[in-house]
Amino acid sequence: MACVWLTTAYLAPVEYYAHLMAAGEARVEVHDHYMKQTYRNRCIIAGPNGRIDLTVPTVKPDTLKCATKDIRISDHGNWRHMHLYALESAYGHTPYYEFYRDDFVPFYERKWDYLVDFNEALQEMICGLIGLEVKVSRTEEYLPVVEGLDLREVIHPKRDYACLDASFQVVPYYQVFQERLGFLPNLSVVDLLFNLGPESLILLKQSMKNEG
Repeated sequence: MACVWLTTAYLAPVEYYAHLMAAGEARVEVHDHYMKQTYRNRCIIAGPNGRIDLTVPTVKPDTLKCATKDIRISDHGNWRHMHLYALESAYGHTPYYEFYRDDFVPFYERKWDYLVDFNEALQEMICGLIGLEVKVSRTEEYLPVVEGLDLREVIHPKRDYACLDASFQVVPYYQVFQERLGFLPNLSVVDLLFNLGPESLILLKQSMKNEG
């Protein structure tokens, strides 16, 4: 299995975790120039009225081009409380929310300095809950061309995964607001986890066309 190259991501989408599952190794890019409006500091969940963007506020860097590894988290707007409240409002009635809730709460009670540290710790916890084993490491420098599957510019909230990612396919699963909203594809992995629980790994495997 080849190495997959990814950006850091806050509660990344199903597509991201499907590639983590399929890869033998993952490299998380931290030396790229930080860009706003990406999964680096935002995730998308399903609320009662549709998709909800949750954004981790960041401190404006001193220079126009700042490496992702140097991006600090801001305390602006009491966002930790708001994100926890949003997760509970969206998933409080899902089959597995109560089962996993206590695993998430400590991440929103602690103050994190750097975005990449926060994202990495959450990712390690989620992989453990899902039972996903993959060797993940940070990049040591930015390389424009890499060996393996480069998804650093592919997995993006404003880009069409159906056109850019030939190996990923959407596999519908139960969502708590599905009767009202229809199935919402490729949301944050927490949507999958709270709705499917231990079966999440099975769906991630089905989501990769070459895995079957």
